[in-house]
Amino acid sequence: ELLLQRARSLGIEAASDEEAVERLLEREVRTPAPTDAECCRYYDGHAERFRVGELAEVRHVLYAVAPGAPVALIRARAEATLAQLRSGQGDFAELARAESNCPSAAHGGNLGQLSRGAAVAEFDQAVFGNAHVGVMPFLVRTRHGFHVVEVVRRVEGRQLPFEAVRERIAVWLEEHALHRALAQYVQLLAGEAELEGVDLMQADSPLVQ
Repeated sequence: ELLLQRARSLGIEAASDEEAVERLLEREVRTPAPTDAECCRYYDGHAERFRVGELAEVRHVLYAVAPGAPVALIRARAEATLAQLRSGQGDFAELARAESNCPSAAHGGNLGQLSRGAAVAEFDQAVFGNAHVGVMPFLVRTRHGFHVVEVVRRVEGRQLPFEAVRERIAVWLEEHALHRALAQYVQLLAGEAELEGVDLMQADSPLVQ
């Protein structure tokens, strides 16, 4: 509604509301194309996102946390299993079969070879956010519960060169900048509008953070 009101105030004519908004944004919301230097900085800061063929053979013991479950007790049980395995006093496959709430328990907790991005974000970060091999020294908490995780082995994969991903990075940076600019533009429009009954987090300054 704010965008349509702004389009009307500027005398923008169009066959539909969608077209009017599109013309308005083309006129008033502009973002510069990312430079090679900006793309290169992003590449250097997120190099792990541009690896291919990276694999990790993983097994785990899952202590599931259901709604209303005693989280502290479940965590304590998971920590006891982790301590036992880290001290070399237990067999991972046997403990997974006896303790894990995951269907993989039937296979000794084996999840097979995982590629980056194949698991939920928290699990993926724990596995691929470092080069550790063996039982992880910490529990991994995900939406499913607490995991005792072992990386059996890793395949390092290879790094894609900057030239191969430069265009992909530029598109992402441009879209990110556009989304941010659109949000700020709507906040500024809200700051100039008379609103009743709703808070749109409007801004009263062009210096919107």
